[in-house]
Amino acid sequence: MKEIKKYLESRIGNYSFYFEDLHSGYMYSYNENVQMVAAGCMKLPIAVSLVKAVEDGRYTFLDKIKIEGKDKVYGTGIIHEFGEREYTIFELLVAMLIQSDNTAANKIIDLVGMDRINENIKEMGLRNTVLNRKTADERTEKSDLENITSAYDLSMIWKHLYNATYLNKENSTMIVDILRRQQIKNKLALYISDDLKYDISSKTGDKKGVENDTQLIQLSKGNFVFTVLSMEIPNSVYGTITLAKCGKMMWDNVMNNWH
Repeated sequence: MKEIKKYLESRIGNYSFYFEDLHSGYMYSYNENVQMVAAGCMKLPIAVSLVKAVEDGRYTFLDKIKIEGKDKVYGTGIIHEFGEREYTIFELLVAMLIQSDNTAANKIIDLVGMDRINENIKEMGLRNTVLNRKTADERTEKSDLENITSAYDLSMIWKHLYNATYLNKENSTMIVDILRRQQIKNKLALYISDDLKYDISSKTGDKKGVENDTQLIQLSKGNFVFTVLSMEIPNSVYGTITLAKCGKMMWDNVMNNWH
């Protein structure tokens, strides 16, 4: 994995990554505890916190929540295109994870509570992750306050889900399965053949100057977590290509060197 570090050091911008073989415990990382802008990757800990609230009996997945006009946030997702209607909590969860729906994310933050989400983040042992604000409308976003995380923290969420050490086994598996169907696999998995992408559960994030991707990869030869975060990149295409090449290097390494 040293070639990934060398490659990122040659690129414009700031980068961090974390790789771990979940069976052997082998890991390799670079700037893994540096706090980075989370962008859409923040929806991963938000999802875990929502499911934790269901496990604690605060809600059920079938509880209905009304989305009104004032709730709609433009950008990623589809809910803002529909009229006012009720959604189940489970529908909001799926929309937030598969489509990275901003409206769903903000409604979930309102439902669970920002303070409670940050408490859950601490309970998971994530030291570099803070939810500071809801998702802003991409047409008018002006806030300097960012949600932050690290490559290590996002990878640790996958480990919690893989090992069912924070949520129960059924709900941990459910989140992993939903994120297998995540529609945006054009970063770390860009150069991987389509028939293998179903083996990858992932959550991406992006905004101006930021391209992120975090993955749980489950293969016959092993199970791995891999996260690459970036900031201050020239443009989205540059960042996407950078992450895609990192993903290809990681994948080739696993395919050729793991038994």
